[in-house]
Amino acid sequence: MSPTAFLKTLAGGSALYALALAQPAAADTLQEALTAAYVNNPTLLAARANQRATDEAVVILEAQGIPSVNATARYTEFIKNSPNSFTAPDRVLQLSPQLIVPVYQGGAIKNGVKAAEERVAAGQADLRATESALFSQVVAAYMDVLLNQAVVGLRANQVQVLGVNLQATSDRFEIGDVTRTDIAQSQSRLAVAQGDLRNAQANLINAREAYIRLVGEAPENLQSPPALPGLPEDVSTAVDVALENNPDLIAAKERASAAGFDTSAAGSGRLPTVSLFGNGQYANYFDTLAGGAGGIAQRETTLNAGVQVSIPIFQGGLPAARQRQAQARETAALEQVIAAERLAIANVRAAWSSWQASLAVIESSQVAVQAAELSLEGVRAENSIGNRTILDVLNAEQELLSAQVQLVTARRNAYVAGFSLLAAMGRAEARDLNLVGEGLLYDPATNYDRVRYKVWDWDRDPEPSAAATSTVTVPAPTAEIPEEDDSAS
Repeated sequence: MSPTAFLKTLAGGSALYALALAQPAAADTLQEALTAAYVNNPTLLAARANQRATDEAVVILEAQGIPSVNATARYTEFIKNSPNSFTAPDRVLQLSPQLIVPVYQGGAIKNGVKAAEERVAAGQADLRATESALFSQVVAAYMDVLLNQAVVGLRANQVQVLGVNLQATSDRFEIGDVTRTDIAQSQSRLAVAQGDLRNAQANLINAREAYIRLVGEAPENLQSPPALPGLPEDVSTAVDVALENNPDLIAAKERASAAGFDTSAAGSGRLPTVSLFGNGQYANYFDTLAGGAGGIAQRETTLNAGVQVSIPIFQGGLPAARQRQAQARETAALEQVIAAERLAIANVRAAWSSWQASLAVIESSQVAVQAAELSLEGVRAENSIGNRTILDVLNAEQELLSAQVQLVTARRNAYVAGFSLLAAMGRAEARDLNLVGEGLLYDPATNYDRVRYKVWDWDRDPEPSAAATSTVTVPAPTAEIPEEDDSAS
């Protein structure tokens, strides 16, 4: 089955899949679930905050190359002066401003800033990966709720059918048409079906809990998911796209580039540093210098300026050790690029394989369901004339149920595998999806541009606070399925 045919299958579906996906018009959509997670998921919000912290590294490093001004104020009371000092004051107030202008730092600041900028880019790619991973989890949770609702509906229907079968078998036993063995077989199958229903209900509750954890709200009448956009025609195309767009691979490349600048910065410890300086001093003796004698200035101001050159001659091998250390880390970063590339390729190929396998399972399961329905109809007819046993009917019903569960499971797996394929290709992020809400997309570059050239020491952001909402007030989910699903069954 081609990807186009698969999308048509998802959009159309069979009467069986309508059990899982057909919902009322007011139901929640996958788009709304992704939007809620995008706005309100604490893991994603924390990743954005960490990226804003990474943005500040550029400002912090660049500040080391910007002129700085500081001042020292000192007030001194001379409680007891030397008896040999005839001009010592009783008190003095001293103010000493200082200006330092870095001129050359051996390339440490320049390369450090470049490394920080590369790490900002790597962090932005990591944020894309976090977003994509979250969306993959939300899609899986969304589809798990639909799948488990379908399975609960199927198993509840099976319990109902087996209950009717048991009653009919009991009635036939009363007239001597069947034996106690037939009743026992019907009772056994009904008991097993009831246990399977309980397990299915527990799985549905677990799926709804996972949804609440990721999205922040309870799933209410989930609608059929839309067709997945941008699925590739073949695995080679998918791999090529991933090598260009996979966020983990992009982040690894940016970190390797940053490590290269770290190596250059580490070697700057061998080079001279040059800076300009200017110092001033104001002193006020409060008319106590030399006892306040006339002709002696009680206030004085001094100024000086110059150039300072620091030339390292021998540091015990420290610069060389630092550079070798940085080179080793750069080598590790380059190896991690290859590892990220391998992982991206493996993830794409695995997701493609899972997707194709699920398509094949859907196709075979549809045939199995149709055949099992015909088989059950024939076995029931033959049983009514005595050519088939009750056990044959029970087996036929179980085969139909197994085929139905396999079909809805395969449809869920195909959708999740398709989305995972898009995620591995770097095409399952908010910018690729039509999320609800104007101006909703979060651009990490906005904060970087905001703080990039801030130099005011007293600039502050608002007090930190959590933006994600708690799920304490969300009611515990139940195993009930929407009435529309129940009627469809």
